[in-house]
Amino acid sequence: MAHELLLAGFGGQGVMSMGMIITYAGMIEGKRVSWIPSYGPEQRGGTANCSVVVSDRAIGSPVVTEPDTLVAMNLPSLDRFEQAVKPGGIIVVNTSLIERKVARTDVQVVEIDATALADEMGNQRIANMIVLGAVIGLTRVVGMDAVKKSLYKVFPPHRHNLIPANEMALDKGFGLAQAAPGA
Repeated sequence: MAHELLLAGFGGQGVMSMGMIITYAGMIEGKRVSWIPSYGPEQRGGTANCSVVVSDRAIGSPVVTEPDTLVAMNLPSLDRFEQAVKPGGIIVVNTSLIERKVARTDVQVVEIDATALADEMGNQRIANMIVLGAVIGLTRVVGMDAVKKSLYKVFPPHRHNLIPANEMALDKGFGLAQAAPGA
């Protein structure tokens, strides 16, 4: 079975890292994976998204036009990709930066106040890991053990000291997913 994800936000929110972590976790589990980044013309603060496919079989196309799961870290991302999600799919919304509600009624919506939760944990930069933990908890696209192992592949060695805080954020998000309606 293939799972297609679209992770979107603005540059600096860690959406590319989220995609790479899922991709490496899939490889650790022996699955077939693809990861395609897409950047806006700006550097930090511009639009950024990535498409991730994780499958037990060969991947026919790495292009994700109708994701099973959408992560919208900011309002422009929700506005742009909300309608693309497959009916019955999941939309994870960072309510710290998105005030409007998802208009669709044929998808599961999970709202996470990721930036505020990251602030409470003492590091605003782990908001993406809270969201990623929730995505893993909701989809089970890859296992949490593989996700945590993949941190060592994605983070450069001089940043490995940040892994414990990121693991706590992943666990926080995973717990939120378990408490989400419809989970």
